Amino acid sequence: MEQPDDAAVWRLDDDRALVATTDFFTPVVDNPYDYGAIAAANSLSDVYAMGAKPFLALNVAAFPANLPVQMITEILRGGIEKAKEAGVVIAGGHTIKDNEPKYGLMALGFAHPNKILRKGGAKVGDVLLLSKPLGTGVITTALKQDKADPNHVEAAVEWMKRLNARAGEAALEMDAHAATDITGFGFVGHAWEMVQASGVGMQIHFRDIPFMDGARIYAEKGIFPGGAYDNYQYYQDHVQFNTDLSKWEKLLLFDPQTSGGLLLAVDESVYKEFISHQIASRLFWKIGEIILEKQIVII
Repeated sequence: MEQPDDAAVWRLDDDRALVATTDFFTPVVDNPYDYGAIAAANSLSDVYAMGAKPFLALNVAAFPANLPVQMITEILRGGIEKAKEAGVVIAGGHTIKDNEPKYGLMALGFAHPNKILRKGGAKVGDVLLLSKPLGTGVITTALKQDKADPNHVEAAVEWMKRLNARAGEAALEMDAHAATDITGFGFVGHAWEMVQASGVGMQIHFRDIPFMDGARIYAEKGIFPGGAYDNYQYYQDHVQFNTDLSKWEKLLLFDPQTSGGLLLAVDESVYKEFISHQIASRLFWKIGEIILEKQIVII
């Protein structure tokens, strides 16, 4: 428990390790099918962040007694179909009654014991790569407040439903030195876990960080989830802002994400070779580099 990694790993033999994780949450969107698919993608993300391939999952659910059966069906269908896309079998699970819906998965994956991706291991000079834009927290909060543009919500839903499978495969192809996924602690919170585990620092280029359409609009209006302020209060002392940013721009880096992307530390020469063969599909944004000083510097 002393290491903040994304999943538990149990060595089975010299060639196989079992990766186990679980995650579930309350609805972030109105559509039950999308909610189920997002929750499943989010639950599987920690398996990919460890360099593993998921194969089996169990539903973890809580539903109000008066929730229409059609809605429950759609939530579970969203999860099942997203799992199928990932090559994962959902073999039952467990459900209880609760006043607010909750859904997610307990997920298992296989990895090679010598190719486990950890949060520790980043090296000075590595480039930092991010596989999804930020902004789900402010956009879903705007949705809850009936202030969101449907186009922004639709785009955010597509990002949240996107599996981190290809990004995880690419991390292994590039022999990433460190990896994690960006979820509830926001970008800074999860980046700081990597900093602590690796004993190095990060220099982040704010202009290179991708944000979802609409995220900056809602952020400028102060539409943040409560978790963004909690994250800011907890992690702000670990960040040095060497650029003139407004408070709302800073808060975007602490915005809790749902089914966010992978953050990787990769050898720069390996990354350059990788992108030279990946012209057709851009998987990552290059947002910074690993530095010696043990803190997060925003420039």
